[in-house]
Amino acid sequence: MKDAAFIALENVRKVYGAGGSTPYTALSDVTLAVDEGELVSIVGPSGCGKSTLLMILAGLTTHEGGTVRIGTEAAPFDPSRDIGMVFQQALLLNWRTILDNVLLPAELLHLPMKPARDRARALLDLVGLGGQEEKYPRQLSGGQRQRVAIARALIHDPRLIMMDEPFGALDALTREKMNLELLRIWEASGKTILFVTHGISEAVLLGSRIAVMTAGPARMAAAIDVDLPYPRTLDMKTHERFGDYTRQVYDLLGMT
Repeated sequence: MKDAAFIALENVRKVYGAGGSTPYTALSDVTLAVDEGELVSIVGPSGCGKSTLLMILAGLTTHEGGTVRIGTEAAPFDPSRDIGMVFQQALLLNWRTILDNVLLPAELLHLPMKPARDRARALLDLVGLGGQEEKYPRQLSGGQRQRVAIARALIHDPRLIMMDEPFGALDALTREKMNLELLRIWEASGKTILFVTHGISEAVLLGSRIAVMTAGPARMAAAIDVDLPYPRTLDMKTHERFGDYTRQVYDLLGMT
């Protein structure tokens, strides 16, 4: 475990229904260190505890064993200020404009609204939606709605962005385009990102590292350093080294 890591998890354990007749161990032994500014992909089979891990980091559930730290703060956390979340569905409010959807966290946190509004417009420019601030969610495609969700997650300038299968509901072509957009946004913003996915090639394309979790009760099988240059491009998927990383993940998941 790196002492200077921005996120430090060591031997984390999570049991649902602890003390009951049928407790369920969601996480059995998870250890991971993430440096500030990294984009770490978290991959594993359905039900292996990937989302549970994000919920612990977001302060939305507790853990029964091990230690969890973000920066200098130990769990449980207040998720409102230093964490931004993006889910599989954009979860936009249909009666609010795009701009007002992005501003929602700033309103809830009682941030000064004039600079927040300026930041929201800049973020919409960053995600490629400049000039569309007054549209409503129903006027946007699925990929565009997820761009709004990313801008909303960034509005209060959190140190950590956590993304739980954010492109899982998109068609294949839109998903690949959003992968490239996320990489561009990450490099421009400098944020630390944890990206949960079932897609092994997506995990390799995005991550500076890939955290591989096994089937439940989940443990961290390995954290693979991905030595591919940035900016990443889709044609990297045809490269031999990309295939090598993909096979490593398959091996760790027992799929070969």
